[in-house]
Amino acid sequence: MENIPEIFGSAVFNDEKMRERLPKEVYESLKKTALSGARLEPSIADIVAEKMKEWACEMGATHFTHWFQPMTGITAEKHDSFVTPVKGGEGIIMEFRGKELSYGEPDASSLPNGGLRNTFEARGYTAWDPSSYAFVKDGTLFIPSVFISYSGEALDKKTPLLRSIQALGKQVSRILALFGGASGTTATPTVGAEQEYFLIDKEVYLKRPDLVTCGRTLFGAPPAKGQELHDHYFGAIKPRVKAFMADLDRELWRLGVLAKTKHNEAAPSQHELAPLFTGANVATDHNQLTMSVMRATAEKHGLVCLLHEKPFKGVNGSGKHNNWSLLSDTGVNLFEPGETPAENAQFLLFLTAVIKAVDDRQDLLRMSVASASNDHRLGANEAPPAIISVSLGEELTELLTALETNATYEGKKRTKIKLGADVLPRIPKDTTDRNRTSPFAFTGNKFEFRMPGSSLSVAGPNVILNTIVAEALDEFATRLEGSADFHADLNNLIRETVAKHKRIIFNGDGYSKSWEIEAERRGLLNLRTTADALPCFVKEENRRLFEKYGVFTEAEIYSRYNILLESYSTTVDIEALTAIDMVKRNVLPAAEAYEKELCDLIGEKTAILGADSARTEKDILAKVSSLAEALVGSLGDLEKKVAYSKGLAGQPQAVYCKEEVLPAMEEMRAVIDDLERIVDALYWRFPTYNDLLYSVN
Repeated sequence: MENIPEIFGSAVFNDEKMRERLPKEVYESLKKTALSGARLEPSIADIVAEKMKEWACEMGATHFTHWFQPMTGITAEKHDSFVTPVKGGEGIIMEFRGKELSYGEPDASSLPNGGLRNTFEARGYTAWDPSSYAFVKDGTLFIPSVFISYSGEALDKKTPLLRSIQALGKQVSRILALFGGASGTTATPTVGAEQEYFLIDKEVYLKRPDLVTCGRTLFGAPPAKGQELHDHYFGAIKPRVKAFMADLDRELWRLGVLAKTKHNEAAPSQHELAPLFTGANVATDHNQLTMSVMRATAEKHGLVCLLHEKPFKGVNGSGKHNNWSLLSDTGVNLFEPGETPAENAQFLLFLTAVIKAVDDRQDLLRMSVASASNDHRLGANEAPPAIISVSLGEELTELLTALETNATYEGKKRTKIKLGADVLPRIPKDTTDRNRTSPFAFTGNKFEFRMPGSSLSVAGPNVILNTIVAEALDEFATRLEGSADFHADLNNLIRETVAKHKRIIFNGDGYSKSWEIEAERRGLLNLRTTADALPCFVKEENRRLFEKYGVFTEAEIYSRYNILLESYSTTVDIEALTAIDMVKRNVLPAAEAYEKELCDLIGEKTAILGADSARTEKDILAKVSSLAEALVGSLGDLEKKVAYSKGLAGQPQAVYCKEEVLPAMEEMRAVIDDLERIVDALYWRFPTYNDLLYSVN
């Protein structure tokens, strides 16, 4: 048995190892850089690099890489060895200098840049982020880094995240100072990113070109048994999956990832991993690492880990609930209501700041989770709708209503649930229920943003959350800092904010059609698709917001807008081309082969038993022939639309993909799924949903 506390963080150059290996003055200088951004002197960087290299080599590392997060949504790395020739050219030494630790020079033109760089302008830089620990994996020292262009623009997801954390910290400091600093002087956003995923057998996976190329099935008839019996959710974990999860946990613990919870999710072959909270920057790195380790670990077990939001139509898709809070530098959770939230004015101010931020910038929050893959999930029964709202629960909603109307709030008494059997404990009952249909729910001492998809980097949503809350706190601090009667003005501010922004508060069923109607009446946005949501990014008032708080420059905003548009249209194009290829090479030939068998069978039965003996076969043949003919027609329609789409670009192309290409794909899918139900299994060339979802024993 392994000693988990001993293996936890064993592959990470963490604070304990730095304190142990670095000279005291070097350690203190590095900590100052990580915490406050103070410049790290080259001589200090050289010592850190040497000690980091010594440790990494002891861990079996031969190479190092600046590990960064370009706008592809996944991580990138270029590996260099520690090998350096000695003078005279005979032999080598293992060397790592401060310059190599501090920055690198990868190609900045081949990765997405949204127009910030021309193809011939290749130079870019990676720069070490000392606030996130280096680690060793697969014989390489990984150095968490940012990625910028030759002219200094951010080409990655980490740089804006760090900027937004800094912007939020400044505004939190102003609010905490108003309350005398009892809870601390500043705060950092913390994140716990739950990760849902599917596991399927690799051999079965490789027989589905759509899964291999697109990450999702482009057609497939529903299985006889899906998730209707709810028997997979929280069910006993199968031995093969349990072995995968055990290896995954051990590897994540070695890498310092606080993997905590694992269980079966709602759909067959669907599972979830949830970590404990950590700072938003490190949590983002850890989630990217988690997805990478999931895929690699699955391979070792003959499995494939699917992180697409909707791999299988008709069953639950996968999300990544982003649990977000604020932790002060003295360890106080600023969203902890306490025993008497009605008397906790600081908590109420931070709470109403979030309500205001979400209402004012609901378009940006929706945009932050927009992708072609997440569009298949949002609004289905396993995900919140595309309408942004905040669920607070009954207790806080009643409290805010009382504050708004100057009514007396009595509060809710905490009770215990009686289970009816003396042997069972009496469970303390929370004062409010949880709302799993809400896109943005307060869950005790944090907000759970449920809209991000399973494949998404959480950097994007947290950049938005940090920035919009910073804006709200900035307005609050500016109003209160000059106050002559702080308590009176504070109460008025909270009351006015609730009155102005209460439309965003909704504790009911977010899945219901009636909520869509009510949300429209309230004036809330319903940006159903990525093509609808992305233009919000470049609205003038949103551009001003990001520029004001130094999170994005105007050029960086437009570059990301262009990248997101291109990613959406390219994803749809790849899916359409894959579907066309599968139909031409496999589906139609399968239908034709089955038609031939039916014709032969009809001929044989007619010759032996007479003209009326093959009625069943004739009916089946008529259905298959009719569907095959319809499929040829829908195939031709889709090919024309894909060809037309390639002549477009930007927003017009995204809109055309949404309004024409995707519906044409769904029309063709409906025909294919009907064919799958009829064509003999001996002729159908792809694993069915039943084969895929129940492939892991």
